[in-house]
Amino acid sequence: MSTDKTQLAVIGGGPGGYAAAFMAADLGLQVTLIDPRESPGGVCLYEGCIPSKALLHAAKLVFEARQAQAWGIRFGPPQIDLKMLREWKNGVVAQLTGGVGQLARQKKIEHIRATATFRDSESLHIWPLKGQPFDLTFEHAIIATGSRAAELPDMETESGNFLDAAAALELKSIPKKLLVIGGGYIGLELGTVYAALGSEVTVAEMADSLLPGVDPDMVRFLARQLSQRLVAIHLNTTVKTAKDQKNGVKVTFAGANVDDKAQLFNKVLIAVGRRPNSVRLGLDRTRVEVDSRGFIRVDAQRRTTDPRIFAIGDVAGEPMLAHKATHEGRIAAEAIAGRKVAFEPAAIPAVVFTDPEIAWAGLSESAAKERGIEFRTVRFPWAASGRAATMGRNDGLTKLIVAPENERILGVGMVGPGAGELIAECVLAMEMGANVTDLGLTIHPHPTLSETLMEAAQLLHGLSTHYHSPRKGG
Repeated sequence: MSTDKTQLAVIGGGPGGYAAAFMAADLGLQVTLIDPRESPGGVCLYEGCIPSKALLHAAKLVFEARQAQAWGIRFGPPQIDLKMLREWKNGVVAQLTGGVGQLARQKKIEHIRATATFRDSESLHIWPLKGQPFDLTFEHAIIATGSRAAELPDMETESGNFLDAAAALELKSIPKKLLVIGGGYIGLELGTVYAALGSEVTVAEMADSLLPGVDPDMVRFLARQLSQRLVAIHLNTTVKTAKDQKNGVKVTFAGANVDDKAQLFNKVLIAVGRRPNSVRLGLDRTRVEVDSRGFIRVDAQRRTTDPRIFAIGDVAGEPMLAHKATHEGRIAAEAIAGRKVAFEPAAIPAVVFTDPEIAWAGLSESAAKERGIEFRTVRFPWAASGRAATMGRNDGLTKLIVAPENERILGVGMVGPGAGELIAECVLAMEMGANVTDLGLTIHPHPTLSETLMEAAQLLHGLSTHYHSPRKGG
């Protein structure tokens, strides 16, 4: 078995892995990127973030066409050309992955289409898709292997009637009746897509709310919209049995408010979370430590307990977000290049790309209470927004969590159209240490949804122009 050498081996080519590889190459390191796909991109580009958002955009158009009837604009029922829609979605993926691949070549990164396992703390076994296995020694390595869809225990899901997110995004057919197991962001985003394309969608969630862990003030607006678009939403509900048969899956539910009679679904989408890909990497042959949930332990530079080896992205801990992985990858590359850096963000934004969107960053009310942090809350309803009114979308809210002693912004939550685009301003404010006065004095263009941030800030002292609230404080 031959042996090659590299300064930096990056295992995994997702948003964390290729960002780390690109940064390292820009800093002058010799980089080998090990990933089996034709071009870097990972789950996010190939079968996650990008294809799902492309289809969510199409779904939004369908729902907006229906909503326009209230304004006196009527369209006929949508004619869905599934083949064309699928090709358009695939084209978006091909364009972006091809672009990432071109960047890798421009940066002189060696991309090996292969999988890898650790031989020890200084070398890897490389298993190419084509050709003979070989060993690769490295000065440093970055593990960026991401995560995989979690499976339900004690449920046989081998047939084509059961889908995970990747299979659902292939868009092979539109089932008449679709059951989504899991009311988290993946289940709700994909359920929204299939509902727009014509499926009768039912969601079963074992918690007492959709999007468990997300601020209830945000979730209630989304739940209201989904109740009009989906056939049923069952909370505090689990799947008791799921019998696969030729004409679909016969399902019975267990819960206080569900019928115990079996229901037939053409397809079942399992969306119950994700698990880190830390197994079958040969980590037992290194000094890398893994916690009880399968996450690799890392420090502020993303260095593992083995000094030569770093870990980033989903495999290195929550939140499992592509943009978090990207920033971690850049930090790890800089640390390896000798720079004094640390991954210490003031806030990491998160977005649920449903309609309406939900976005948040920093502390929520519940998190502040759990930590014993004093706070004040201000809420600006989008019913008072001129721009929201012109869009026929008053179903929104901007919410600030504020430190009373210095009025620093501790957290922000937003729900409404485009919330994911608006949240970055809040993240910048928190990173820069801005307080609500800074935000309230920042002139925002009118009429825009971004004004809701300004007016929410002004509300802390009861001084909002478009919403009356009793004045509090000095």
